Amino acid sequence: MYNVRGIFLTLCLAPAALSSLHPECEYIFQLEKEERHCLQYIAEQENRSTEGCWPFWDAVTCWPHAVVGETVHRACPAVFSLFRNSTGSVSRNCTTGGWSRLFPPYHVACNVDDDIPETEESYFASVKLIYTIGYSISLVVLAVAVLILLLFRKLRCARNFIHIQLFLTFILKAVAVFIKDATLFSSDDTNHCTLSTFACKASVVFCHYCVMANFFWLLVEALYLNSLLLSSFYHSRRCLWGFSLLGWGVPVLFIVLWIGSRVYFEDTECWDINEDSPYWWIIKGPIVVSIAVNFMLFMNIIRILIQKLNPRLIQFNNSSQYRRLTKSTLLLIPLFGTHYMFFNFLPDYFNVNLRLCIELCMGSFQGLLVAILYCFLNQEVQKEVHMQWLRWQERSYGVVSPAPKGSQMDTPF
Repeated sequence: MYNVRGIFLTLCLAPAALSSLHPECEYIFQLEKEERHCLQYIAEQENRSTEGCWPFWDAVTCWPHAVVGETVHRACPAVFSLFRNSTGSVSRNCTTGGWSRLFPPYHVACNVDDDIPETEESYFASVKLIYTIGYSISLVVLAVAVLILLLFRKLRCARNFIHIQLFLTFILKAVAVFIKDATLFSSDDTNHCTLSTFACKASVVFCHYCVMANFFWLLVEALYLNSLLLSSFYHSRRCLWGFSLLGWGVPVLFIVLWIGSRVYFEDTECWDINEDSPYWWIIKGPIVVSIAVNFMLFMNIIRILIQKLNPRLIQFNNSSQYRRLTKSTLLLIPLFGTHYMFFNFLPDYFNVNLRLCIELCMGSFQGLLVAILYCFLNQEVQKEVHMQWLRWQERSYGVVSPAPKGSQMDTPF
């Protein structure tokens, strides 16, 4: 028999770490609704004549009562038209031995695949393998970066405080993806379309919060960069508290509002199906706004740098500093989520395969790149780590090594 659930579940499972890319579950619910109607119809036919072929449900179509010798034609189920233009029909003969086999088969008459293409299964498996590796590597490297910035006193400053918070959001985001995958997609037999437990809802809420916090701390980094270039940042506790409130507190507000809306108005399944849901914009709206603001800040940074790099407007001694600033900024700005400007104003289902590649595969290595650029390639960090290494050698072996050389990848961020 045609494996229709296999196709729907595979499409549902495809974007394992995204928030709203499997509303195909609605099609399964439609089949279940039609099955209930068919079973009700069968129950109503029980007291009628037993001659001929009894009505039955074949997991896709409801076949009515028929007399012997009758050929029953049924149009392709409407659910198939959601994937392809299915205008064909299928038939069964009512014989003395009961219903005949279906002719032609669903995959022929309705222009749908009989099974999930192996290339599609392989693609989804490859995507999951890549983002699992990416998040794992990023998690380890980010943890090391946080330890370095916390352990060395000379590295404790306002900008590194902001960097640490950003690193933590990437760590939490990776952990949230692993938890969500383990909860919702741990087994091939799990029907996540009907899964509705506290654990799965909590994993979805945690994942949404980590993603929102990550975007908002990227916004904080962009705001800090602008204030740094404008020389308007004051290293006060009030500013850091304000940044912390924006990065950690604002997402909590929107998550709480979203939880309340789901509990009272849309408490269905695992809260991970958001197609056509107005409440999804409680989360998506602030993220889209933060991306738009980041993009405007990006353009402002470019404008400031162009002005400051004009040889007629700056002194010769400051030229190399601003050139290094330009190099660092151009390396870091793409990590502020400016590429999301394109996808966030398109439908969720626009080129799903490309979105999977960018948001899952490339996105899983984003934390790794941020840690390298913000920490490991920073001259101040390299110098402090080297000095600690020299002190340890001197204490342990009495060896005095030459002074460390500066890195060309210094960045004031």
